[in-house]
Amino acid sequence: MVIKLQQELMINSYKTIDARGANVHIAYGAGLTIQFVQHVIIHNLHIHDIQPSSGGNIRDSDDHWGIRTRSDGDGVSIFGSSNVWVDHLSMSNCADGLINAISGSTAITISNCHLTHHNDMILLGASDSFAEDAKMQVTLAYNHFGRGLVQRMPRCRWGFFQVVNNDYTHWIMYAIGDSQHPTIISQGNQFLVRQTKQQKR
Repeated sequence: MVIKLQQELMINSYKTIDARGANVHIAYGAGLTIQFVQHVIIHNLHIHDIQPSSGGNIRDSDDHWGIRTRSDGDGVSIFGSSNVWVDHLSMSNCADGLINAISGSTAITISNCHLTHHNDMILLGASDSFAEDAKMQVTLAYNHFGRGLVQRMPRCRWGFFQVVNNDYTHWIMYAIGDSQHPTIISQGNQFLVRQTKQQKR
């Protein structure tokens, strides 16, 4: 099943999207947005080739519609939300980030994901001037960072981040990056360094 979203899918609090036992792709359209909500699980989806959407009058609850501006083209956008678990996703080739968590989001786990073919992978904290992200707490565990990756695995600002037991097999610029004095605990990660053709010369 391939689902092409015309506009970003707004996910409410206390919701689970679980694609176990199926082959579900969110692709060639808009992505998933978790905004000002809590207790959300996204599990076992393929998310790829996400494009910016035009915005417009978008429903974000049973009884509310609101005008939204054009989306950036993130695979999963987490904005001002807490208690979010992103697990067993296969992600690649989105217009902006694969997974971005910003604006005071916290209590987030990203685990068991397979991430490939992208430049700006995971952004945790959007601005050096937004000190509210100091409360951000994120765990990245058991993810595979594979072919065609460039940077931000993750890029961290302000908060507290545990990066544990991930497998880094490919990157071009850097794997884990930071600014604005975050605390990053990197444990049990495997980094496989590969020579480029130019380095071999």
